[in-house]
Amino acid sequence: MGSITVEMVIRLGAFFVFFCAFALWELLAPRRVLSIGRGRRWPGNLGILLADILTVRVLLPTAAVGASLYAAGNGIGLINYLHLRLSVAALIGFLALDLVIYVQHVVFHKVPVLWRLHRMHHADLDIDVTTGVRFHPFEILISLLIKIAVILALGIPVVAVILFEVVLNVTSMFNHSNVSMPVWLDRALRLMVVTPDMHRVHHSILRNETDSNFGFNLPWWDRLFGTYRAQPEAGHAGMTIGIPAFRDAAESRIDRLLTQPFRNDIPANREPH
Repeated sequence: MGSITVEMVIRLGAFFVFFCAFALWELLAPRRVLSIGRGRRWPGNLGILLADILTVRVLLPTAAVGASLYAAGNGIGLINYLHLRLSVAALIGFLALDLVIYVQHVVFHKVPVLWRLHRMHHADLDIDVTTGVRFHPFEILISLLIKIAVILALGIPVVAVILFEVVLNVTSMFNHSNVSMPVWLDRALRLMVVTPDMHRVHHSILRNETDSNFGFNLPWWDRLFGTYRAQPEAGHAGMTIGIPAFRDAAESRIDRLLTQPFRNDIPANREPH
């Protein structure tokens, strides 16, 4: 249980530090002018984050780290069977989890019932650091169950699981941030990590742009599987964020966010995704 406590402390500490850093960066050097701003969006987005935390900790308190400890203690999984050295096992585990999250993201776009959950993330009318933590609790639970299954199947070591969870949380906030950076820096960074300009394309209202740039941590999967798109058609300043179904600012309220998957107000040309 000690590893689980350490994970919680590390994740919460990293979240607080990087959330504040990216939020400040957005204030000092914004990439886009926000259409409805922070005041109407942040209460709902952060409320969803709180709901996610409560859901996971109540229903699956040991989560991914607990699965890793169980696999190690019982010799479960391919990595444990092969007796790989820790450094190699951790690298394989991290890459495997990142690939699984990429594939999961693609599937959530392609399967209608899963898209109904995931679209709440895309329905944000602006994109900033809080968009990176805005996921429906049911989507979080499904994602967690998928990760647990992969961790058990591969026997991914706990250090890799903790590192992956912390990095995923930080990069999700980073690549959703409304921050400006020099073109040369963005070009260099996106060779190793998904940048805000790279991921912002994914939040375009245009379907062919929404169905691109699925990566969260590493940008390589999009290039490898042909889902990479360098820039939005209208440019970053001119592109429209969101989806056609939910254009009312009232949809930013937490009650509307939680019920979006269960409402049938979707344009006929949008489903199935």
